[in-house]
Formats: sequence, C-alpha cells, structure tokens
Amino acid sequence: MLITINGQGMEVALDPRTSLLDLLREHLELHGTKKGCDQGACGACTVLADGERILSCLALAVQYEGRSISTVEGLADDGRLHPLQQAFIDHDGFQCGYCTPGQICSAIGMAAEIGRGVPSAVTADLAATTIPPTRDELRERMSGNLCRCGAHNGIIDAITEIYSAEAAE
Repeated sequence: MLITINGQGMEVALDPRTSLLDLLREHLELHGTKKGCDQGACGACTVLADGERILSCLALAVQYEGRSISTVEGLADDGRLHPLQQAFIDHDGFQCGYCTPGQICSAIGMAAEIGRGVPSAVTADLAATTIPPTRDELRERMSGNLCRCGAHNGIIDAITEIYSAEAAE
C-alpha cells in the first residue's frame, strides 16, 4: 500500500484491519498522534487527511491508500514550529500535553472548514459564505477534542490568535 505521511511517500505492508492510528504509532513510530479512547470520542488521535481532520482510531489505514496524511510531527517547516504550535506554547494551550497534537491538527482542519464556509451547529447564518471565527464558533467546532486538564481557555486563545488574525487579513 502506498501512502504519503508528512510529505513522504511510503510503501507499507500491513494487515488490512490495521487502523490508521496503529499504522502511525506502531508501524511508523510516529508517536505524536495519541491513542486516547480508541473509540472516536476524545479526539486525541486527530490527524489531517488531504487537509481534512479525521479520527485515525476509526479509520482503516487501507482507506487512505494514495492519500496524504499529516500528523503533528509534519507541521513544523524547516525546524520552525507551525504558527498554531507556537500559539499553543504562548497561550499555555496545554498542561499534560496528551491532547495537544490532536487539538492542533483538529484546529488546522477546522480553520479550513471555516474558510470553505462549512457551517457548524452555532453558525447563525447557514447561507453565509464567510463565517467569523468567534469564541462560540471555535468552541463548538473544537468540542470533539477533549482536554481533561482544563486547558480549554488557552487552546481557544491560541486558535483565536492565529485564525482571527487570518480572518482579518
């Protein structure tokens, strides 16, 4: 099976029942993506598939043959953190850090959804082509990513800093 992980094409042979999460962690030794609940309820395993956020614990690796997967390890550019990674540090958007990789990947995917005009449950105007990234909008869209330490305010502050600035440009 040919799959692209963090910009690198890879040929992998594995049991067709292997989850994308297990491929990343156990076969490719990319341990940034976390195994939390292994049921799709916590978001710790969130990665990007062709730029869209997915729960890797619920995805079979073979479903993503020929597609591009980005994990938290692949977000830095030439040794420089992704702006959202830096914002998480600046706003204390983590405590234990377990959920942080999934939160960051989810936020990047979420920003792309907002950019495409995909409404959420709290979007006031469902026909709007521009959706402002308000705190309520961000909280709703990030509600599938749990933080048991209580760093949600720092997480939302980090996301707001990066994506509200982009929306204003």
